[in-house]
Amino acid sequence: MSKPFVLTLDDDENVLQAVARDLRGEYGSDYRILRASSGSSALELLAERKRRGDPSALFLVDQRMPAMSGVEFLERATDFYPDAKRVLLTAYADTDAAIKAINDVHIDHYLLKPWDPPQEKLFPVLTDLLQEWKGSYRPPFEGVRVVGHQWAPASHRVKEFLARNNIPYRWLDVETNEEAGQLVAAAGDVELPCLFLSDGAMAQNPDNREIAELVGLQTMADKPFYDLVVVGAGPAGLAAAVYGASEGLKTIAVEEQAPGGQAGMSSKIENYLGFPGGVSGGDLAHRAVSQAKRFGVEILTAQRVACIKADGPCRAVVLGDGTSVDCRAVLVATGVSYRWLEAPGVQDLTGAGIYYGAAMTEGGSVRDKSVYVVGGANSAGQAAMYFSRYAETVTMLVRGESLSTSMSQYLIDQIGGTPNIRVWTRSEVTEAIGDGRLEKLVIAREGGETSETVDATAMFIFIGAKPRTDWLDERIARDEHGFVMSGSDTEWSEAAALVGYPDRAPFPLETSVPGVFCAGDVRHGSVKRVASAVGEGSMAVMFVHRYLGEV
Repeated sequence: MSKPFVLTLDDDENVLQAVARDLRGEYGSDYRILRASSGSSALELLAERKRRGDPSALFLVDQRMPAMSGVEFLERATDFYPDAKRVLLTAYADTDAAIKAINDVHIDHYLLKPWDPPQEKLFPVLTDLLQEWKGSYRPPFEGVRVVGHQWAPASHRVKEFLARNNIPYRWLDVETNEEAGQLVAAAGDVELPCLFLSDGAMAQNPDNREIAELVGLQTMADKPFYDLVVVGAGPAGLAAAVYGASEGLKTIAVEEQAPGGQAGMSSKIENYLGFPGGVSGGDLAHRAVSQAKRFGVEILTAQRVACIKADGPCRAVVLGDGTSVDCRAVLVATGVSYRWLEAPGVQDLTGAGIYYGAAMTEGGSVRDKSVYVVGGANSAGQAAMYFSRYAETVTMLVRGESLSTSMSQYLIDQIGGTPNIRVWTRSEVTEAIGDGRLEKLVIAREGGETSETVDATAMFIFIGAKPRTDWLDERIARDEHGFVMSGSDTEWSEAAALVGYPDRAPFPLETSVPGVFCAGDVRHGSVKRVASAVGEGSMAVMFVHRYLGEV
């Protein structure tokens, strides 16, 4: 943590050096001593320090300066650091101005020049003020600070990306948070959301790739060639990366959003083997990432895969930025995403009160409000339990007759025992209403026999599963829903002739292109459970080894 700073300001360079020397000798071990020779340069310094998140303890300012007096400076400095102690250095002729400043500008003290000897005339006053400041001082948060509008989709995107990648951040709503206003004022005319880093760097409405680079996530491959490229870092992809690297394969995983996939958004998984008290999807993903990196796996974040190229025994994964990662084998583990809810108003308000998946970053924003969860599977039930800790009411909207057809019994029992969760079966959203943010929902109930308009702060959607396979070309066979065919469910595609047909049928989990495998929810016929995805990812590595033994 950086030291709090004391700023001394005087236009006389000799006086400035003397004051700074005395302050450094007395307080240098606990405070950083900064100096400025004009009000304008001092304000620029404060703006920079504010962006960095550095705390200020005290201003020691000369009254008589050209262009900007000491009192005028202190008035403007208060916008940056309202809690810093303010001391004015004055001459005898300025006494009246100093007394007036105590009342008008609320300076804490004024001192007459000269202050020699400082042990008698300077340090006692400053020491008392610094001790008083220190008594109420709370060290600032030193991670990323995000300033934006609460209901802006871009703000939600930034918060969600940071949270899912385990990057500590502090959210500051520009409309309600005083510090947010101070940061924006210090930065000037900025586009929100805006990220402020502890080193003073700033990023205006950054995309996920820019955020990843700013916070130190890996976005480019380190090596020229790999044994295995894993596309997707959900449970299946992470398991494959761990087993592949632990068995000696040079392995890299490429993830567009954040490790953990859809499972990483689960607030609590209670039926995963080995965690009798349950585990959050985020914690499970974090553990898996740590384990993978311990074995030397590289994980690229905020990188989209555009296509897979095959040429003889070599494979190449082409990224969205045009670069490629060359390798011997590829595992497709891109998982699934929730289907879009087709109803008027939903698309316009997505990210502004309507979210896909359990947006746990929004827990605080729904405190004591009405929340709606659309869907009846385990992911919806886990989200309902999570938001019940914050919201006044959580209403589950289920198209079916009951939860029992798609949800585990332990979750059904928990939901039934939570008084502020209600379940509306045979119900679906027909319209979302709001001006810049979600305000109301129109809900068809009893299979469409009745309609009800309700107030709503947030709606979280968990319907269906759409495979993330739009980027694959026709060489890799898929079923009518887009899920990847593998093993005995497929055969070598005609395009596979370009890379040579093996004298065998596809291995289990191998696609219609030799050396390209799949695992997890993206695979045709998968079980859609975290444990089975982990099992498939680890099993795929065994067949990768068999394939590599052939080429």
